[in-house]
Amino acid sequence: MEDLKAALREHADLVADLVERVSAELRSGFGPAVDGFVGFFHAIDWKEPWLICLLLFHITLLVIAIMSRKKINFQLCLSILAFAGVYLAERINTLLAKNWKKFSGQNYFDPNGLFISVLWSGPLLFLSIIIVVNTLISLCKLIVKWKKAELRHRARLSRGKQD
Repeated sequence: MEDLKAALREHADLVADLVERVSAELRSGFGPAVDGFVGFFHAIDWKEPWLICLLLFHITLLVIAIMSRKKINFQLCLSILAFAGVYLAERINTLLAKNWKKFSGQNYFDPNGLFISVLWSGPLLFLSIIIVVNTLISLCKLIVKWKKAELRHRARLSRGKQD
């Protein structure tokens, strides 16, 4: 019984320590995160042609997704391609890390994949979220349309029985 009490006290101490660390992080605010983002943003040479092409690629995909919002099958294919791009991000990062001197002024492709995650996978995931939300909206509209048709059909059947 004493072992159980000691284990519970130790667990309570660990939880209290964890809560204290989390509350200290929350009290410090978003300042460190903002500083990290600003540092990341300024470390990139945004005038490099391949970065401009990458940003234009993501903007083009976003415009295509918005313009094709009523074509669910096309959007499904687009989301599969986006997920495939995210899935292949690690391999793309490795390939680009080996060949960065051919197209870039500096090596952005660290082994942890921060750069590729932020500028490749992040926008693709955002695009996928937009497609999922659009699909849910389309499904809701379809369910409402189906339910209205069902109610009209039931009304016709009940009128037919009354006559």
